[in-house]
Amino acid sequence: MSPDRTRKLFLTIFSVLVLLACQLPNIGGVPFVPPTPTSTLTLIPTLTATTTLTATETSAPTITPTLAPRVHHVLILSIDGLRPDAISLAPMKHLLALMQSGAYSLTAQTVYPSVTLVAHTSMLSGLCPSKHGVNWDQYLPERGYAQGTDLFDIAHAAGLKTEMYVGTKKLIQITEPSSLDNFVFVNDRESVIMKRLIEEFPQDFGVLFIHFATADGMGHSYGWLSPQQLNFLVRDDQVLNQLLKELDKRNLRNDTLIIVTSDHGGHASTHGSDSPEDMTIPWIAVGPGIRPKVLTSPIHIMDTAATAAFALGLKIPAEWDGVPVYEAFGLPVEKQSIDCQ
Repeated sequence: MSPDRTRKLFLTIFSVLVLLACQLPNIGGVPFVPPTPTSTLTLIPTLTATTTLTATETSAPTITPTLAPRVHHVLILSIDGLRPDAISLAPMKHLLALMQSGAYSLTAQTVYPSVTLVAHTSMLSGLCPSKHGVNWDQYLPERGYAQGTDLFDIAHAAGLKTEMYVGTKKLIQITEPSSLDNFVFVNDRESVIMKRLIEEFPQDFGVLFIHFATADGMGHSYGWLSPQQLNFLVRDDQVLNQLLKELDKRNLRNDTLIIVTSDHGGHASTHGSDSPEDMTIPWIAVGPGIRPKVLTSPIHIMDTAATAAFALGLKIPAEWDGVPVYEAFGLPVEKQSIDCQ
């Protein structure tokens, strides 16, 4: 073939290729460019419930159902002698707001006898009085400590920091000192307790128990639901708001389960009986995984320890009579606690 014919044939082939390239489809407005021989295509597998990653694929976190979110902190606030109806009668506006953002019951039950030390021991040990053995309501150090394994025992054994700030000295008999990192007794008003707590706030607490004692004293002095007691509950509510603000300030609210409850109610100027006024207590939970609602399942005071342990991912002792309040987490009620009476 002559040089001229060769040149013409080359130009013709080149023109055809150019025209074909112009006709290739566009993807997203960008001309399609075929991959070069050195291009590689990496496929990212879509994870499903049945996906199995091979050894040559990049491992991804396994998606498994969890019963409850793992919180880092549990704060239990007990307002001594708080009857559920006093919350709205006072009114305790900050506690009422907390109730609306959490799960709550105004019909939870304490243990008999409905007195401070016996009830608080059941609250924090998960046990009925017949098991924890505390049958006195004064500070009697010669009687030692409650029997059984309590919330502070299992939390401390798991490496969590345990703290108690209380307004009644006798509460030290709930658990052995070896299970507490810090026990603070403040024989004064709740505002003084809170001032002390804020000054030395345990930022890395695992379980923090706070006890407000004065409302019970006001009930004994002036009567339950008296103007004097209700007025003091308004002050307790203000101190509660201080506590919530401190948690917010320290960025602890998002991984803290807060439980607000009481040890017993009261009638006239006393308590300790098995009457509904003495036995009925509020139970309020707010925090990670808690579903805002009015709880309908029966709740007993021993369930507080079990719910705290459940949220922290701790193994609940088989001997405990209390069970987690599963309904508060939007979970099926697997089991209910027993009535100690």
